[in-house]
Amino acid sequence: MKILTARHLAIATLFALGLSCSHSASAQDSRYAPASQWEEGMITPPACMNLRTAWDEMYVAGATHDCPANMHELWLHDLRHWREERRIRIGYDGSRYELPALKWTQSSFMQPQAMVHDRYLFDVTTGKYTVDRYVADLEKRFGGIDAVLIWPTYPNIGIDNRNQHDLISSMPGGIPAVKAMVADFHRRNIRVFFPMMMWDQGTREPDKSWADEIAALMKEVDADGINGDTQDGIPENFVKAAEAAGHPLAFEPEGSFHDEAINWDLMNWGQYSFSFLPKVDRYKWLETRHMTNISDRWNRAKTDDLQYAFFNGVGWESWENVWGIWNGMTAHDAEATRRVAALERQMAAFLVSPDWEPLYPMHNYGVFASRWPKDDETFWSIINRNEYNVNGPQISIPWQEEMRYYDLYHGVELKPEHMGRNALLNFSVEAHGYGAILASKKAPDAAFLERMKQMTAKPLASYDDVWRPLPQKMIDIAPTEAVSKTPHGMVRIEGGDFHFAVKGVEIEGENAIGVDVQYPWEDSPRRFHEQHMQMPDFFIDRYPVTNAQFKQFLDATHYHPADDGNFLADWEHGTFPEGWDDKPVTWVSIEDARAYAKWAGKRLPHEWEWQYVAEGSEARTFPWGRQWKSDAVPTPDTERNDMRGPDNVYAHPLGNTPQGVADMVGNVWQWTDEWQDEHTRAAVIRGGSYYLPQGSIWYFPQTTHNDEHGKYLLMAPSLDRAATIGFRCVKDAVQ
Repeated sequence: MKILTARHLAIATLFALGLSCSHSASAQDSRYAPASQWEEGMITPPACMNLRTAWDEMYVAGATHDCPANMHELWLHDLRHWREERRIRIGYDGSRYELPALKWTQSSFMQPQAMVHDRYLFDVTTGKYTVDRYVADLEKRFGGIDAVLIWPTYPNIGIDNRNQHDLISSMPGGIPAVKAMVADFHRRNIRVFFPMMMWDQGTREPDKSWADEIAALMKEVDADGINGDTQDGIPENFVKAAEAAGHPLAFEPEGSFHDEAINWDLMNWGQYSFSFLPKVDRYKWLETRHMTNISDRWNRAKTDDLQYAFFNGVGWESWENVWGIWNGMTAHDAEATRRVAALERQMAAFLVSPDWEPLYPMHNYGVFASRWPKDDETFWSIINRNEYNVNGPQISIPWQEEMRYYDLYHGVELKPEHMGRNALLNFSVEAHGYGAILASKKAPDAAFLERMKQMTAKPLASYDDVWRPLPQKMIDIAPTEAVSKTPHGMVRIEGGDFHFAVKGVEIEGENAIGVDVQYPWEDSPRRFHEQHMQMPDFFIDRYPVTNAQFKQFLDATHYHPADDGNFLADWEHGTFPEGWDDKPVTWVSIEDARAYAKWAGKRLPHEWEWQYVAEGSEARTFPWGRQWKSDAVPTPDTERNDMRGPDNVYAHPLGNTPQGVADMVGNVWQWTDEWQDEHTRAAVIRGGSYYLPQGSIWYFPQTTHNDEHGKYLLMAPSLDRAATIGFRCVKDAVQ
């Protein structure tokens, strides 16, 4: 009898499918060698498994044929051959997966990205982190999490020269409070990640190498891992730096990476395009102990994410607060997450099986399974990609005496039909649903079976699957005492008709509902806004509030904020630097600005009031007119380490409005309105600033045109204060 080698089987596969041999840089004799992980970087199922139609047969060149009877065996041989050869090529070494300090990565299935600005994570009223509230919400809605990615940086980074680590230090309470927050998650058995952004090359340079800086800071706060934002693999020197610091970290790049990094990047994000036939995760196949968390933040339906995760025995990024834009899970997807998470956590020891068999043969079209053997037991994770229920005979398994079979999804034992050499199992898998089968000679945990039985008693289809945006509310600004005489230092603005049109400059989100803010006349947040208004007369400060003016306020009131992190950070010993009298005051939060305005008998402007002053009745593009003039604004500051500070408020008279209002654009951002939804606070800031960090498209976008605004996420005064944000006030006029 002739024995087929892996090479013979690979070639046989090509002939069986009627395909010509093609060369591959990753494995010479493999038909299914995957490409990159990004977008399409998964291992493709045999083309013959696609549904063939008469149209295909008639019009499509090279239409596929029925799969041969031994297709699954041939395909698996091919994949195993690719894996074996690829491991040799990359110098495979799985020793890091054995480290006790990092074993947790292999069962870290559910991981949200948590904006530090999320109101469930931090209560600005009490100034306290509320980890219990945050976690309780996720447990209630979709069964909880295994890890969390704490995000304090983008999209606000670049508002000044604080780098990614400075922003962590700027969180309320500083590093000690951040460490206590991490400990609160650890008490809930939840691992904590922070991001690193190697594109952050325009803000303050770190004091030592990024690898050493990250290792030291993560050790200080006792974090467990690092997510590599936009990174196609995290270099090994970061891993070595963490180990040299005595605090090993799990590294999780966002994108694809060279296969060699499978040796040290124990996790990654999977950002896939989904097809009906489930594909095999490249890195999970190379090393079954590797953990991928599928990330699909903008998609409003999560069935594809969850099914691909369950089929591949990996996790997913349950990411709902996307840069302050709420893309919450529907009740349907939340319940599906609860069920998938429960099964994966219970069967985690199976989902690292080196003998994993994806696409185990099933009886019904559109129902797919992965086989996960462990010792003398076997688990199958099953998904139904069809939009209809599939009942009856589902899977045939080689018969074994005394073997028992359990439908873990429904929490019941199955009675197999003895069909020749096979045990035939009958069970149901609902439309776009899940199945889970365990073959074992001993009964599984009875409490778990009962839990799953109760959890799945109600079909997924009965849960609400309609996605809805989260409504926002603009915070009221109380009117001031109305006066008729123009107050000192202010300009009277005559009222009139005003067509208010403005757009947000957020980098991401396109024009999806939920992006930017929601004005009182709108029924949802959106990027573009228009409203015709009748503006009353009012008064506005000719200049932004200066350091000298703010010092008068402090001397008169002895104001000192409860959260004083970064308060007037460029002052020393209670006063501003010499010669800074007439520069705009910065490093003040929106709360600080409101306190000053109240003391002065004024208020912060509504955004449309600010824009009405900048545009005038002639709809000017810039405060001074329709053409840009570089000498009307400060010269941009592109230095990394030492921000020079804003210019004096009167330094650029060519930038004044026709009414003489100065410094509306290009010197300091200016606080206006605040919005809140259930999860996020944000302020609209106007005017842009003199600081322009270089080297990345991801920094907080500048605005120079009168019809643009910035949405600045708010957490707490210590983090919100910035070297480039000041304010000016308005006062109501007698009409």
